[in-house]
Amino acid sequence: MKKMTFIASLAMVLLMITGCVTGSQPSARVTGEPFELVIIGTSDMHANPWGFSYEDGKETTNNGMARLYSFISEERTVHPGLILIDAGDTIQGTILSDDLANKDNRKEHPVIEAMNFMGYDAMTLGNHEFNWGIDKMKEILSGADFPVLAANVKDAKGRYVMGAGHTIINRDGVKVAVIGVVTPDVPIWDGGKEGIEDYVFEAASDAVKAEIAKIGGKADIIIVSAHMGLYAEFDEENGSDSAQKILDDNPEIDVLQVAHNHVTVNLTEGNTVIGGVRNSGREAAKFTLTLDDDNNVISSEVEIVDMKDYEPSEELRALPIVKEYHEATIAFVQGGIGEDGSTGASLGQTTKRFQPENRIQGLPEGKLQDTPVMDLINTIQLEASGADVSAAALFKNTSDLPEGNINYGNIFDIYKFDNTLYRVKVTGAELKAYMEWSAECYNQWQEGDINISFDPEYPGYLYDMFQGVDYEIDLSQPKGQRIKNIMFKGAPLADDQVLTLAVNNYRYSSALKSQGLVNGTKEWESSSSIRDMIVAYFAANSPVEPFTDNNWKITGVDLHEDDPRAQELIRLVNEGKLEPPYSKSFNLADYDKLVASVK
Repeated sequence: MKKMTFIASLAMVLLMITGCVTGSQPSARVTGEPFELVIIGTSDMHANPWGFSYEDGKETTNNGMARLYSFISEERTVHPGLILIDAGDTIQGTILSDDLANKDNRKEHPVIEAMNFMGYDAMTLGNHEFNWGIDKMKEILSGADFPVLAANVKDAKGRYVMGAGHTIINRDGVKVAVIGVVTPDVPIWDGGKEGIEDYVFEAASDAVKAEIAKIGGKADIIIVSAHMGLYAEFDEENGSDSAQKILDDNPEIDVLQVAHNHVTVNLTEGNTVIGGVRNSGREAAKFTLTLDDDNNVISSEVEIVDMKDYEPSEELRALPIVKEYHEATIAFVQGGIGEDGSTGASLGQTTKRFQPENRIQGLPEGKLQDTPVMDLINTIQLEASGADVSAAALFKNTSDLPEGNINYGNIFDIYKFDNTLYRVKVTGAELKAYMEWSAECYNQWQEGDINISFDPEYPGYLYDMFQGVDYEIDLSQPKGQRIKNIMFKGAPLADDQVLTLAVNNYRYSSALKSQGLVNGTKEWESSSSIRDMIVAYFAANSPVEPFTDNNWKITGVDLHEDDPRAQELIRLVNEGKLEPPYSKSFNLADYDKLVASVK
C-alpha cells in the first residue's frame, strides 16, 4: 500500500499550518522554467466518505473519499497549489445519505463537511443532486465552503440554480476558470419534484459557450466540469447532453472533465485533455498542464489514478460528523426499524436464501432465470399498484436476501434506489416494445456458445423482468425480435389490448417516455418509495418463503451442458483460471485456445 513518507508528511503539516493547502501559498514558480499546474478531478462519489458498503456491513478495499484524501494529500506535498474539483453525483447513493443525512434537518452534512476538509475549490451539480427537489438540494449544499456550479440550469429570470455558472481560481499566478454543467436530462428523471419545473435545463454546449464569452480575457486556463458522458444519452440528434458536443463547439477548452457514466476516460483531443473516473471514489483524474512564463500551455496530460493502492485517511474518518453518521448508519442497518420509527428491531425473516447459486462464476443467475428476488419485488409492486403487469430490475448482480433475520441493509441490497411506483396504461404492442427494449441487454446466442452473455454497452440496471404475463426471450434472434409467446391470463396478448403497468418513476421517464415506448401518462403514483414498500411487506408477512412462478424463460439456445468441453471451461472459470465470459460467450470452437491460455 502507498503510504506518505515522513518527509512528505512533515511537508504536508507545514503546508497546513501556513494555510498553503487552501490556495494562500506563495508561488512555487521559478521565472524562466516551465511550471506544472495540477488539477485533481473527482466525480460520482455517491455519498461514500468512509469507504464502506453498508448493505454488506464491510469496509471496501478500493474506494471512498477517505482514500481519495490520502491521494490528494500526497499530491499536495509536491503540488501545494493543486486545484481540486468535483463533477457531481456526490450527496446521493448510500444508506448514510439517502436514509439518514439527506432526511435530517441540520445544516451540517457529512459529505459536504468532508469535502470542506479536503479543500475542494469547486463542485458541479450532478443529476442525483436533484433527487430530493431544489430546496433540499440547496439546503444540503449550503454548507459548502466552495462554489457549486451549474451554468445550464436557470430560472425564468436567468438566475443560476446555485448562484454561479463558473468560478475563477487564481493559483500560482495562473487564472483558472472552471465552468460547470449538468446533463440537461434531469427533468426526465426528476420532473415533478419540488422546484424542478421552475428551472430551464439548457443544452450544455450552449451554456459553456455563453460562460466562455462572459469570462473573456479574465482567465488563462479554461476547465469544463461536465456531469455527462462524452456521447449523448438521449439527445443524439442535437447533442444537448453530450460532452463531446461541448468540446466540438468550444475547442479552446484546456481540460474537460466528464462524469455520470461511472467509466474510466483518458483521452486527448487536439490540445484538450479529457478525463473521467469510476464511481464511489474508486479513481481520481490528475490533469497536469505545463505552462510557460506567460501561462501558455506547453503540454498537457491526464492520468487516472486507482485508489486501491491508498490507505483511507484516518483524519477524514475522524471528522466528528463523518464518524457520527458512519456509526449511526451501521446501527440503522443492523438494527432495522421498529413500527414507531426507532432502530433496534429486525424487519422480518426469510425461510431460506432468495437467489440460486451461479452456474458460472460472474454470470448472475438472477438475470438468466426467474428468481424469488424479482418475483418478490414485482409481487409487491402489483399489490401496491393494483396493476396487471409489473416490471423491475435486479440492480446489482449479487443482490440476494439471506436466510433468517432481514435488516435494512438487506432491503437496500435488493433495491438500492429511492424510486417511487407509477401505474400506467399501456397497449399490448407498447408492452412488447418495452420488453424488447429490455431484452437488448443480452448478446445474441451463436452456435457453439456454452453460456449466455451480456452486451457491455447496456448497464445491468436497464434490464427489467416482468410479472403478470408469461413470455419467452429467444436469444437466437437479433435485438428487437426476441420476445415470443406473450400470454396474459392464459390467452395470447393482443396488440390493441389495454393493460395497466406498474413501473418505477425512473424507468417511466428515462425509457418509456423519453424513447417513445409508451404514449400513456401515469394514472397513479405511490406515496412511499418502493424500498419502503418492501420493508412494509416483510413487517406484514414474515417469515417470507421464497417463491417463483417461472413466468419467463430464455429459449433459442443450446448451452451444451452435457459436453465435457463445456464442463471443463466452466470448471476453469469457477476455479478462477479463466475470466468469466460476461460480455462475450465462450464458444466450443475456441476450446483449445481457451484451455491453452491457462497452461
